[in-house]
Amino acid sequence: MSWLARLWNSVRRRDLRDDIDEELQFHIDARMRDNVAAGLSREEARRDAVMRFGNPAAIREQTQDANLAVWLETTLRDLAIAVRSFRKHPMVAATALLTLALGIGANTAIFTMVRSVLLRPLPFPEPERLYVISYSEPDSPFWLYPGMPDRHYLQFQEDNRWFESVATFSTPLATLTGAGDATRVVRAVVTPDFFRVLAVRPVTGRDFAGEDALPGRRTVALISHELWRTRFGSNASVLNRTIALDGVPHRLVGVLPPGFAYPASADVWTPLAVEIKPNVGYTRPMIGRLARGISEAEAQAGFEAVARRFSDEPDQRARARLTPLQEAIVGDVKLPLLVFSGAVVCVLLIACANVANLLLMRAVSRRHEIATRCALGAGRARIVRHLLTEAALLSFAGALLGAALAFFAEPLLRQLIPADMLPKELAIRMDGWVLGFTLAVSIAVGLLVGLAPAFHATREGANLAFRATHATASPRSTYVRQALVIAEVALALVLLIGAALLGKSFLGLLAIDTGFDPAQVMTMTVDVPEARYKSVPEVKRFHEELLGSLTRLPEVSAAGLVNWLPLGTMVIRGDLVTKGGAGKGWATKAGVSAGYFRAMGIRLLAGREFGDRDSASGAGAAIVSESLARRIWPGENALGKQLSIESQPGPQDWLTVVGVVADVRQGGLTEAVMPTVYQPFQQVRRRAFLDHATFVIRTSGEPSTLAPVMRSILKAHDPDLAPISVAAMVDLVARTIAEPEFQTRLLGAFSLVALGLAALGIYGVMASAVVERRREIGIRVALGAGRSDVIGMVLQRTVLLAAAGVALGLVASLLLTDALATLLFNVTPTDPVTFASAAAVLAGIAVLAAVFPACRASSVDPVVVLRAE
Repeated sequence: MSWLARLWNSVRRRDLRDDIDEELQFHIDARMRDNVAAGLSREEARRDAVMRFGNPAAIREQTQDANLAVWLETTLRDLAIAVRSFRKHPMVAATALLTLALGIGANTAIFTMVRSVLLRPLPFPEPERLYVISYSEPDSPFWLYPGMPDRHYLQFQEDNRWFESVATFSTPLATLTGAGDATRVVRAVVTPDFFRVLAVRPVTGRDFAGEDALPGRRTVALISHELWRTRFGSNASVLNRTIALDGVPHRLVGVLPPGFAYPASADVWTPLAVEIKPNVGYTRPMIGRLARGISEAEAQAGFEAVARRFSDEPDQRARARLTPLQEAIVGDVKLPLLVFSGAVVCVLLIACANVANLLLMRAVSRRHEIATRCALGAGRARIVRHLLTEAALLSFAGALLGAALAFFAEPLLRQLIPADMLPKELAIRMDGWVLGFTLAVSIAVGLLVGLAPAFHATREGANLAFRATHATASPRSTYVRQALVIAEVALALVLLIGAALLGKSFLGLLAIDTGFDPAQVMTMTVDVPEARYKSVPEVKRFHEELLGSLTRLPEVSAAGLVNWLPLGTMVIRGDLVTKGGAGKGWATKAGVSAGYFRAMGIRLLAGREFGDRDSASGAGAAIVSESLARRIWPGENALGKQLSIESQPGPQDWLTVVGVVADVRQGGLTEAVMPTVYQPFQQVRRRAFLDHATFVIRTSGEPSTLAPVMRSILKAHDPDLAPISVAAMVDLVARTIAEPEFQTRLLGAFSLVALGLAALGIYGVMASAVVERRREIGIRVALGAGRSDVIGMVLQRTVLLAAAGVALGLVASLLLTDALATLLFNVTPTDPVTFASAAAVLAGIAVLAAVFPACRASSVDPVVVLRAE
């Protein structure tokens, strides 16, 4: 019946009830007259009429659903009865409530991240038209990430017919002065069309014009709304004020909208002029806004046609790619979020199975109550609605508690998430969609946990329920509960295997030899601005003086510097030429000072380290890594060999190998070892090799205590410089494994919760089975069954359920664990040892969960049981 009819009937509620009574009485009277006419007595005629038309109260209840007011009143009465019932059995209600809150809360927390990162549109107009345009040569050792080289960017600009506008950018760090104390900020160097591509306009001032990037023009800058608020007090007079970035004056011309921080949570934006320079090449990200009327496929085909001219190779299809900006920002975090989403769904399903089992067991004890209601005229649909109301109340209360748990756990979860795991441009927060998701989950959970108990509770009928002398479940109900336990075990095994695979992979990462000893090592990374240190000798002098001050600190046993620290995100790679016919190759090029290898704990395998003789005026020297020596001079002694890191070396460019050191993981723990050439810092002639430097000191005390001292030393040498970072080397190593560690711990936590819920489910089913079969157990004991026989009977049933769940879980894991392949290191997604170990652990936990019910069954007194029967 429509809601309009229900509303009309609620207005005429009393008239409707009178009409029903009058109609029913009319039919009873008519039947009585027919019966009397047929020769029955008046009493017999009335009894037959009433039996034919049924209980008037039942008929009235069946028809009153058409009345909205009565329907609401009945629903409220069902809710009140449910509350009284849960108050009467608080342990059942509390167990179900906490179980559902845990499952729903975990889903809400993870969905908040999924919504914020994957589902919420980018905060730009028409974000679906924004693309990252990238060109890469994956087989080249010099290509670190997809992007667009400057020369290709300029060529694409000339040939572009598919994008309204394109822009490229880079995101170096910079030292900001002129706005309080010197501080490090993220600086986005962008081409003038950058903000037009994103369709973003400043809230104050203007964005960049084409002439802002011309040589000789006064440098201008835009700042973020957050920097404007924190450093300039939201003062509108900030326009035309001058700040300095790495010592270069910049005039502020605009403030960007609140929340805008693209790319890389930038604080300051400055104009970029793309120029082609000899012997220097930059590869930068490139973005574009698709022209109206142009499809992605058309733009991709056009880009591929242009890209074929970028190289002599005939096929560049795999290397020229358009990527939606949202997908590019999300990057590699999409897969972990989907894995976590699947994990919390498994936890929720296990929680639902547990609560459904709990309600099924409770329904057995309510058989007489339900039978009485049926006998008094309540129909099956009415009983089902009442029981579903109870389940809905549980699920809604669980959703409220779960949402509260997720709300308070979200800040903690954000703190636990590694800093570089989630995109900085996307804010993680709850919104209406998350709350709607929680509500939808609560409705689905209410149906999942309520339908099976409701239908099974009303299936047997009043007569069978009244004949039952004790709480015994029907075979169908028993099968359903066992099926739910099997499903719980299977889902728990899938989570356990996933967590075990990630754990094994993480242990493999921990076992990797980095090539250096990070213990007792402190680092400080500094960028030297070209505007204030104009020549190479000035840069070297600054580094020497700062290194000397750090070396003189108490408890410092060794100190040195390197231009790019191991395990970082940046390296310098280039051509390598050897004398004597060994040919050409490539290598990572590092500039280091004397004492660097001792400070880092890098093993010297042959020859010597750099020393005073390796000065700017000394003979060119080099130290090579073990892998480089083995690759270029296999079976030979590398000492005394000559090489050059220039593509076309002159007489002064040849370096003599004076030492061989152990291989170092320069680019990351999971990356292959990079062949490396180390050059004495004093002999480096290119400024690009010197502007960035990390100072490394080895101390006998606690490294972190030196952080403020190192900062003060840097400030004493140059008060306008701020370090990029001051950190212990062990912390930097930990950062490289922070993401896999977080993934392992989070999935491990989900698997532990799943194991606990599965064990609780097995315990509940076995305990209920013991109660239901106590008469059978009593008879067995009376006939001579021993304690071990009864325990074995219960455990045998548990083993069968666990075996079925393990088998199903193994099959599901084989199908699902391939999704973890990219998250694993040196572990296959179908690792047999991991599968077997996880299955054995889960089976053992299942048997342990049944031990207490088995012992309880073995202590049944047959005399007491049979007397009670």
